[in-house]
Amino acid sequence: MNYSIYDVLTLIGSLGLFLFGMKMMSEGLQKVAGEKMRAILSAMTTNRFTGILTGVLITALIQSSSATTVMVVSFVNAGLLSLIQSIGVIMGANIGTTVTAWIISILGFKVKMSALSLPLIGLGLPFIFSKVGKRRFWGEFIIGFALLFMGLEFLKDSVPDIKQNPEILSFLSNYTHLGFGSVLIFLFIGTLLTIVIQSSSATMALTLVMCNNGWISFDLAAAMVLGENIGTTITANLAAAVANSTAKKAARAHLIFNIFGVVWMLIVFRLFLHGIDYLVSDVIGLDSPYQVATAIPIALSLFHTSFNVINVLVMFWLVPVIVKTVNYMVKQKESDEEFRLKYIATGLLSTSELSLVQAKSEISLYAERVHKMFKIARKLYHIKDEREFSKQYSRIEKYETICDNLEVEIASYLTQVSEGKMTQNSTVKLRSMMRIISDIESIADSNFNLAKTILRKKEGKVKFDEDIEQEIFVMFDLVEKALKKMEENLAAVDSKDVNVNDANNIEHEINNYRDQLKIQHLEYIKTKRYKYKAGVIFMDLVTGSEKMGDSIINVSEALVDNK
Repeated sequence: MNYSIYDVLTLIGSLGLFLFGMKMMSEGLQKVAGEKMRAILSAMTTNRFTGILTGVLITALIQSSSATTVMVVSFVNAGLLSLIQSIGVIMGANIGTTVTAWIISILGFKVKMSALSLPLIGLGLPFIFSKVGKRRFWGEFIIGFALLFMGLEFLKDSVPDIKQNPEILSFLSNYTHLGFGSVLIFLFIGTLLTIVIQSSSATMALTLVMCNNGWISFDLAAAMVLGENIGTTITANLAAAVANSTAKKAARAHLIFNIFGVVWMLIVFRLFLHGIDYLVSDVIGLDSPYQVATAIPIALSLFHTSFNVINVLVMFWLVPVIVKTVNYMVKQKESDEEFRLKYIATGLLSTSELSLVQAKSEISLYAERVHKMFKIARKLYHIKDEREFSKQYSRIEKYETICDNLEVEIASYLTQVSEGKMTQNSTVKLRSMMRIISDIESIADSNFNLAKTILRKKEGKVKFDEDIEQEIFVMFDLVEKALKKMEENLAAVDSKDVNVNDANNIEHEINNYRDQLKIQHLEYIKTKRYKYKAGVIFMDLVTGSEKMGDSIINVSEALVDNK
C-alpha cells in the first residue's frame, strides 16, 4: 500500500487544523457572548423545556457540546444551576451539537468553503489586531471558522483513495460483515475516537469524510455516531472528578442520558435506519445512502438529529428517575468538601468572564468561613470546660491554616485567569477580587488573634464584672453585624447593588465604640476596677475587633470600586 508516514502525519495535521479552527471559533464566540451565556444559564428556572432550549442555543452558537456540558458542570459546582436545571441544558446540548454535522454536510461537501477560507482570514485579520476586545474576539471567530473548513478540505484530500489502496477496504471488510457485531465494533471505535480527540464534532467530521470517500457503509457510520454520543460525556465527567457532589451528579446524568439513548437505539437500529433511508430517498428525493456514498453525509446528519431529538423527547419525562439514579450513584457526604476549594476545583473555564464567576462564588464561600471562624471565637469566650475549650481553639487554628491556603489557591487561580485574554471590565473585576481575598485573610488573622487573646484571658484567670463583659459583647455584636453586611455585599450580582453606606455606618459605629471604650479603660484603671493585666486583655479584645472591622469595610469598598 502506497501510504507513507508522511501521509499519516498529513492526515493527523489536517485533523489538528480542523480541531484548532473549531476551538478558535468556539472560544471567539464565547468571549463575545460570555456574559450573555452566563446570564442565560444562571437565569434558568426549573422549567425543563426552557433548559433544553438554552442547551440547544448555547451549543449551536459555540459549536461544542463538550464546552457546554463542562460549563454546566462548573455552574452546578458554583451553585448557579440546580441538578434538575443542568439536566435540561445537557439534553439541549445533545441536540445543539447536531448543527455541526449539518454545516459540514451542506457546506463542507456541497460548497467549496475552502475557496472562501483565505478571503475570510483576510477579513478577520484586521480585527485580530484591534485594541477593542469585542472586535478582536469576532476576528478570532471568523479566522477559526475559515481554519475549520480549511482543515476539513485537507482532511478530505489526505484520506487515502480506496481505488488506489484496496488494501484499506480489505482491512475494513474484516469487520463489516459481522452483522450486529460490526455495529458494536464501530460503536466502540466512535467512542474511542471521541475520547482520544476530545471532540465529538471532530469525530463526526472524520466519520463524514470516511463515508463520503466510501470507506464505511451508512449503518456503520451511524454506529460510530452513537459511539460519539457516549465518548463526548467523558469530558464533563473528567471536569467533575474534582468538583462537588452535585456537579458529579450532573456529569453522571449526562452519561446516563446518552447511554440510555444508545441502548434503545440499538434495539430499533435497523428499522430506524430504514426509516431514515425512506425519508432521504422517497420523501426528500435524494439518492439512497445505502447505494450512493455521497448521499451518506446528509442521511447521517438526519440520523444524528432525529436520534437526539427523539431521545430528548423520551428522556424529558424521565428526569426525576435520572435524578434518583445519580443520587444513588453519588453519595453526599455530610461535611462534603468543607475544607477545600469548592467552586474553582474544576479549573479554568474557556473564557475569563466565566472563570471569574467561579472565583466570585469561591470568594463568597471564603467570607462565610471567616464569619464562621468569628462565631467559634465568640463561643470560645464563654466555654469553661477545659476539653471543650481546647477542641474549639484547635478548630480556630485549623481554620486559620485553611484560610491561609485558600488565599494562596484563589490568588493562584486569579493569576491564571489574568494570563488569558480579558476585557477591561474583567480586568477591573479581577483586581478587585485580589484585594478582597487579601482583606478576608486579614479578617481570619484577626479572628485567630482574638482567640489567642481569649486563651491568654483563660490561662491568666482574668475575670471581668458583668458590665465590662457586656461592653465586650456589644463590640462583638457590631463585628457580627459588619460580617453579615459584608456577606450580603459579596452576594450582590452587580457593584451597583452593593450597599456600602450601611457598611460604612457599621464601621463608624465600631470606631466610635472603640474610642468610647478606650476612655472607659483609662477610667477603669484609675478607679482600680480591674488590674492592669486585665486591662491589657480588655483593650486587646476591643482593638482586635476594631481592626477586624477595618478589613471588613475594605471588602465592601473594593466591591464598589469594581465598576
